[in-house]
Amino acid sequence: MENNYHVPVLLKECIDGLDIKPNGVYVDVTFGGGGHSREILKHLGKDGVLIAFDQDPDAQRNKIDDPRFHFVDQNFAFLKNNLRLLGFKAVDGILADLGVSSHQFNEPERGFSTRFDSALDMRMDKQGKLTAAEVLNTYTEEKLHRIFGIYGEVKNAKSLAKAIVTGRIERPIETLADFKKAVAAYIPKGKENKYMAQVFQALRIEVNAEIEVLENFLVQTADVLKSGGRLVVMSYHSLEDRPVKNYLAKGKFKGEVDKDFYGNEQKPFKVITRKAIMADEAELERNSRSRSAKLRIGERL
Repeated sequence: MENNYHVPVLLKECIDGLDIKPNGVYVDVTFGGGGHSREILKHLGKDGVLIAFDQDPDAQRNKIDDPRFHFVDQNFAFLKNNLRLLGFKAVDGILADLGVSSHQFNEPERGFSTRFDSALDMRMDKQGKLTAAEVLNTYTEEKLHRIFGIYGEVKNAKSLAKAIVTGRIERPIETLADFKKAVAAYIPKGKENKYMAQVFQALRIEVNAEIEVLENFLVQTADVLKSGGRLVVMSYHSLEDRPVKNYLAKGKFKGEVDKDFYGNEQKPFKVITRKAIMADEAELERNSRSRSAKLRIGERL
């Protein structure tokens, strides 16, 4: 099941980064197909514990039958509360793989992929209220311009937003075909796939409030990691990598690191990876999704 669900990226590097203690408590906040989790369990002794988070109902089918394994059916934005509920105030390591699983892209009805004509959904959490179709049909032109520009880095974000607002007057944009019809004149010839991927990325980030959720999660990791505990985060585009890099280096998302009265830096992490770890040639050949992966590791001070 796991192999076609999602091939884990930078698996060895993630495990090395966690620096696993056999009797430690570890958290995989993006369980997905369970590839990283299974590998973590191999490094744990009988007293070790692994807690996995995933809000996607499809991921539950991959649960691991192991007494050391606990599954939490929640988004990692609720990390701290759920660890407390399970009786863990502090943990030894946290792993986050921020990629959308290949499985989600391969399920037409989820609406993540530009390969299928399906309803524009894109909710990671099926209980969530906001869908991509709702964003396209109700957001103002200005708001659409902003999300395509910032989250998708779409070059013609302004004219794209205008085309959507004009197109939806005639008929609501419910499916991929509706969308393509409304904006056909603005999709650059010969670059359709890349362009649509950027547009879909922007919609997915907005629907799932991904940047907000990520920042919220990062702040909580400082509260729940033991001193010497490791945070290992893998991101796939600069919008995710930037907050991770800034938080590990400075303990905040913008501005310079805070200092106390004596000039000592006030930040929760020591950076283990000066530069992000990237996939090597062998992995790039095995798994094309690893191309954009950037792995960063911090150690709780």
